Amino acid sequence: MAARILVIEDDPNSRELMRFLLGRSGYGVTLAEDGAAGLAAARRDQPDLIISDIQLPELNGFEVAASIAADPSLRHIPLIAVTASAMAGDRENIIRSGFTDYVSKPIEPETFVVQIAQYLPRRDGA
Repeated sequence: MAARILVIEDDPNSRELMRFLLGRSGYGVTLAEDGAAGLAAARRDQPDLIISDIQLPELNGFEVAASIAADPSLRHIPLIAVTASAMAGDRENIIRSGFTDYVSKPIEPETFVVQIAQYLPRRDGA
């Protein structure tokens, strides 16, 4: 069974690029356009990994991370930030805020899936 990844991204071009790259690599992808919809999708679908932008409408990425950390049914899911605003020192703040790690925007199509795959749980036979 393919790993299921939730992408929470408000920019349509970035969202579609991530969906394409992850889908082409065989992952099941669910998309959400804002933080509130992303949190609802996470609760409904229980994905194997969540990728979230930081700057989102409704709930921002930090609020999404706090909600996931507070939810016992979600807190085990790796949460990767995808952000254009990652400067020196931001990684520590992002990790401290509940994210597992982050990937800088613009994403690199050649390396994005490899960067993300390392956070997916290993499955028997994988």
